[in-house]
Order: sequence, then C-alpha cells, then structure tokens
Amino acid sequence: MFHSGRFFNHSAWARYQSTPPRRRGHQTQQEIIMNVSVIGTGNMGRGFAARLVKAGHAVTLYGRDAAKAGEVAQAVGAKAASAAEAAKADVIVLAMPFDAAVGALKALGDITGRVVIDITNPLTADYMGLTIGHTTSAAEEIAKAVPGISLVKGFNTVFAQVLAGNGKAAGGHDVPAFLASDSAEAKAVAADLARSMGFGVVDVGGLRNARYLEALAGLNIYLGYGAGLGTSVTPIWLPVAG
Repeated sequence: MFHSGRFFNHSAWARYQSTPPRRRGHQTQQEIIMNVSVIGTGNMGRGFAARLVKAGHAVTLYGRDAAKAGEVAQAVGAKAASAAEAAKADVIVLAMPFDAAVGALKALGDITGRVVIDITNPLTADYMGLTIGHTTSAAEEIAKAVPGISLVKGFNTVFAQVLAGNGKAAGGHDVPAFLASDSAEAKAVAADLARSMGFGVVDVGGLRNARYLEALAGLNIYLGYGAGLGTSVTPIWLPVAG
C-alpha cells in the first residue's frame, strides 16, 4: 500500500519509484494500490469512485451533503469521509462543477504537495459551451487559486456513463485518459492510476494544454447530446496506416 504524509517529499517519491510496476499498475483486486479521495457525489464522482474500488484502491468520498456522500459511498463500496479525512489521501480527485472546485479544495485544509486530478470542465449552464478558454483553463485557474498542490488535468473527456463501465472503445482500444500537468511526478502517479482502472494513457504535455482538453470535452459533449450520438462515445487518436 502506498502512503505518504506530504506526497512529494523526496523519500516518499523515492519509495513510490522503487515500487515494482506489478504493484503500481495492474494487480489483483485484493491489493490496495493507493488511497484516493473523490470530491463530489454526482454522476462523475460516483462513476470514478466505483471504478477505483473495482481496481482495488482504498477510496473515500467527500461531499458537502454528508448524507448523500454516505449513500453514494455505500453503493459503490467506498467510505464516506470528512474534509479532514479526505485531505489525507495520496491522490485527490476533483469530480464536481468547476465553479465549486476551488472552494471544495480549500475546505479540505492544508493539502500542500498532494496530487490533485482535475476532471472538471468550465461549462455553460446549457452544457453547450465553455465559460473560459483560449488564454487560460479551469485547471490553470484551480492551480493558481490553490498553490502548492500538484495538479493533473485528466479524465475530463470521458462521459460518466463510460467512466462507470469497464468497456473498451470500438476495435478493442482502451478508452484514453488524456493527462496534462507541469509536474512529471504527479502525471506519473495519475498515469499509473489510470492504467490500473483500465484506461489508456495519452500524455498531452504541460498544464496549459488543459485549454485544449477542455475544448475537446466541449466537442465531445456536443457530439453526445447536441448531435445525438449518445454518451457511449469517447475521443481517441489512432495512427493512420500507409
């Protein structure tokens, strides 16, 4: 089991790197890989927590409505947590509307050094547009508002229905988790987490590229709802033969 007090002190990261890939990636359901807190109890939070539990992680769920958090946690096999308990996790997953994300992180208290995976999108009320973009992104704004965390943008292009399942994309391809971060170490942790959950990993560079990922999510949402393709779709890049 991987634990840390402050994730990116030198000794903690050295221990993580020295852990054999068998224990950091795909392993049996009985072996716990990481302690993960999911912040948010909506469809994305529920789906993410369920997928983490299936992968063998120790999962805590935190939400402003403690009763709902308890119900969702029980349904997916996770543990409902207080803000203080959620803050102790190795990895924190932000699964909530963008406009509530900064407040939720600050409610946890001191999370300096923690890996935070931001799966939010800055959507308009009708879900058909973005509220910010081009010169910044939700991920960059969260990182500025909560300095000291190691932020990774990822999983924001995956519909909740896809997240809740274990299926592959057409042709047997893994559903991709696109990951952007200015921290190579945090991105490596997020990549291991994604692979353990059955996702493929696409490294898309630094955190500023979250601007492209959030726009890609907007296009995916339009195709799913606006164009009527449904929510069992996912963006994926494939090589062209010849």
